[in-house]
Amino acid sequence: MNLLPQPAHVDEHEGAFTLVSGLRIRVDAALQEAADRLQETVRAGLGIRLAQDAGTADIGGTAGTAGTAGTAGTAGTADTAGIAGTADTAATAGTAGTAGTADTAATAGTTPTAGTAGTADTAGTTGTADIADTAPTAPTAAITITADPSLAAEAYVLEIDAERIRISAADLRAAHSAVQTLLQLLPARVHRRASVSPTAAVSVPALRIDDAPRHRWRGVMLDVARRFAPVHEVLRLIDQLAMHRLNVLHLHLTDDQGWRAEIRRYPRLTEVGGWRTSSQLGAGPGATQDGRPHGGFYTQDDLREIVAYAAARGIEVVPEIELPGHVQAAIAAYPQLGLAAEPLEPWCGWGVNPHALNVEESTVAFFCDVLDEIIEIFPSAVIGIGGDECRKGEWQADPRTQELMRERGLADEEELQAWFIARIDEHVRSRGRRLFGWDEILEGGRVSGATVASWRGTAGAMIAARRGSDVVMCPEDTVYLDYRQSDSPDEPIATGLVTTVAHVRAFDPVPAGLEPEHRHRIVGGQANLWTEHVDSARRIDYQLFPRVAALAEALWSGQDPADVASFPARLDAHLERLEAAGIEYRRTSGPQPWQRIPGVRGKTYDRAERAAEIARLTANLE
Repeated sequence: MNLLPQPAHVDEHEGAFTLVSGLRIRVDAALQEAADRLQETVRAGLGIRLAQDAGTADIGGTAGTAGTAGTAGTAGTADTAGIAGTADTAATAGTAGTAGTADTAATAGTTPTAGTAGTADTAGTTGTADIADTAPTAPTAAITITADPSLAAEAYVLEIDAERIRISAADLRAAHSAVQTLLQLLPARVHRRASVSPTAAVSVPALRIDDAPRHRWRGVMLDVARRFAPVHEVLRLIDQLAMHRLNVLHLHLTDDQGWRAEIRRYPRLTEVGGWRTSSQLGAGPGATQDGRPHGGFYTQDDLREIVAYAAARGIEVVPEIELPGHVQAAIAAYPQLGLAAEPLEPWCGWGVNPHALNVEESTVAFFCDVLDEIIEIFPSAVIGIGGDECRKGEWQADPRTQELMRERGLADEEELQAWFIARIDEHVRSRGRRLFGWDEILEGGRVSGATVASWRGTAGAMIAARRGSDVVMCPEDTVYLDYRQSDSPDEPIATGLVTTVAHVRAFDPVPAGLEPEHRHRIVGGQANLWTEHVDSARRIDYQLFPRVAALAEALWSGQDPADVASFPARLDAHLERLEAAGIEYRRTSGPQPWQRIPGVRGKTYDRAERAAEIARLTANLE
């Protein structure tokens, strides 16, 4: 069976269920959004229209309490016919009062019209509604989505027989995952935005699936600071992640090249920091500039839209505001934040920038203000603050910074960075959130309890886990998806290490050398897409897919040998779904002619040399 990610356990049975228009879904109120996604998708892709009961898993809901003679109280959440709405208006009201369920008519007069949402039944005098002898019997729902608190977090059971589809889910995310699995049992065209076939019915094979993810953090980081992605492109990516049962979108919102989040207290961050005059083409000695202005930013309403859209699909959006390095765009907007002798503009180059924030209390306060506005928009449990690749040359050369270090009793610049991060950490905690940063936040030894994104191999992950911090694994030698997918000269702006689909499928977030008592601290993993060389939605597709499919299965299913062995064949079948969804993935044969960028060089690495460099960069962790 061509499911991807592969579920934990599948029992196939004889027979099938026929999905046709007019069938009804009954759903627990807490899982409503999963039912909405199912309805929307099959209606668009297959032209099959499903009706829906709203409210609880019981048909209908509990009707409101009627007052004395006049209009009844607030109606329940579904009427007799099963289409969500308020209770139908009875032609002749009987004795109302506190109604039993929304399925019971007040008393028999004229039976309510099936399926028409209306106002509450007109009450008589206070009392208990009688069950009408002639009231219609609601048909049994063909699809049920119910909550089962006995299941582990994000676990679900999908059962299909000739009569019914049943989903039992631990929570809303589990219900979303179950719906995505169900969609994979349907023809690939279900992922299209409009029906292309007149078929009136679709068969779904009879089976039972018991499933739960191996890891609870399953994400993708999208860098929108180097290359701005309009809202509609971000929403499209969210749909793609949901399709693969991924549940975190990490948005890298600020960097040297651009500031993408509206901060109302400091408008120059986007007025100045959101735009640069040119962008670098390629990398290394042969790099040039394209001479084209680039920019854009998300208003706070844009960000709320992204958050809400993702939440409705079971995805949490984690924001990142970089500090104390990777901040040239912020310093360009507010020069008092930095130490540069000359005015700066948002950086037009790529790489590790020499500029850092100064470490005055006023700078700490500035970024606390920024994070207050970010926290108000993003409900995520963790808030990203970067903390990586902060060059310390300006601190070393600046007399005022050295004076502050002495006053604070700090031995070196690593301790100074840790002091800065700790101040921000204290503020984020005071707002009821936790810090999320790259593994450089471990340097200096002052930060503990933050969630660490371990990108430089496994050294940071093991240290953080032993200290009691949660860890998200994202090693650059395995899951950096801006890296080249082969050593062919046709790869567009070939960068970094060769990172194939097989490399990503082999990703195991738990370091082999980590002691068993600390392994629960590895909460999962994510792939990172840096966008220096990824300048469009089409290039995002090319870099992410089909490697994201491999990532999704590695994080959901783990490394069971049978799943790994069957993955290539299942991926081949999955490509039809990607095509139906309009995803311009990289083909096994290599890039298509329009996906190539001849004449623009990247910067590539040898694996052994890069491993040695990472070992050098992490030698100061302890």
